[in-house]
Amino acid sequence: MNIIPAHRMLAALCLAAVFLSMKGAVWAQSQPVAVRIASVAFSQGKETVFSGMSAIIERDPILRADLQKLGARLQWIPIPPANVAATTNEAFASGGIEFAHYGDLPSVILNAGGVETVIVSPGGGGGNVYVLVPVNSPAKSIKDLKGKRISLHRGRPWEVPFARLLAANGLKFSDVRIKNLNPQAGASALAAGDVEAHVALSSDTFPLVEKGIGKILWSSKTPGQNWKIHAGLWGSRAFVQRNPAITQALVNSHVRAAYWVSRKENLDEFLRLAARSGQPEDLIRKEYLDDSIPWKEHWSPLYSGVLEHYHGIISYSKSAGLIRKEFDAARLIDSQFVERALKEQKLQAYWGRKE
Repeated sequence: MNIIPAHRMLAALCLAAVFLSMKGAVWAQSQPVAVRIASVAFSQGKETVFSGMSAIIERDPILRADLQKLGARLQWIPIPPANVAATTNEAFASGGIEFAHYGDLPSVILNAGGVETVIVSPGGGGGNVYVLVPVNSPAKSIKDLKGKRISLHRGRPWEVPFARLLAANGLKFSDVRIKNLNPQAGASALAAGDVEAHVALSSDTFPLVEKGIGKILWSSKTPGQNWKIHAGLWGSRAFVQRNPAITQALVNSHVRAAYWVSRKENLDEFLRLAARSGQPEDLIRKEYLDDSIPWKEHWSPLYSGVLEHYHGIISYSKSAGLIRKEFDAARLIDSQFVERALKEQKLQAYWGRKE
């Protein structure tokens, strides 16, 4: 039997290790970078589906091709609607996602806690907030709810418009009895008579109205208030800075989707996609079409008013004790990607901008 000298054996093992390491590195480089994006998802039988804008972006073939050229692939992370804020913030904080479609107040809370994200594409004119009361309630205005039990999921975007509504009517949180319940639990509490009012989005409001359980006491659709909630495409600041090309591809898709939705001939198809949430199309129409903001403007990706809006959210968050100290809202905004997307798609003037 031939005995291989120890030094030769060691050299051979080292060479083998180097070879395997190089092979592994080449293999790793050949694998696409996973770009994880969180968005609200819904169950349809055994299938998990996204609705609205996320559904449009998910099926965008140009985005898939652009990411493939960049050695990346989009991985959708479904978030259950019951607890979007906490789940998304935890995912950003743990490094589990690079991007997310979600709202303003949770984003401010996350950044105040030291996890830096930026809004790379705004979500347009904003969503509406509603205050519901039982159908037999004698309440005529928010003032009639003083001392009453109100379900409100604290830390969610609709908290700020509700707080502004109270303040505009000379009331504070201490003047009502807040029950911190998620939207589903709050809807059940209203139906059971455990609360005298429920603060919610359209997806929880209109089904209760349709079933004769509640009626709308107030909504942010009232012209001139500008109390809507704002969402958009948020990205990890570190990832965006390291991967501007990937970020640009995502924002390009976001702007394409906004342009597609904003065209009236695509309204029915968009409503069909939005109805994947399980909400009937006629109820979705009530949210989008009966509003003070024109349809096209509702989908504008421009940053007009965004900085002012987030200044207000930060100020409220500090006063409400949701964050320890205020910070400059400008650090939440990175508008370069939308600017480039609008230019490349020749949409600079489409939403009324003068170039």
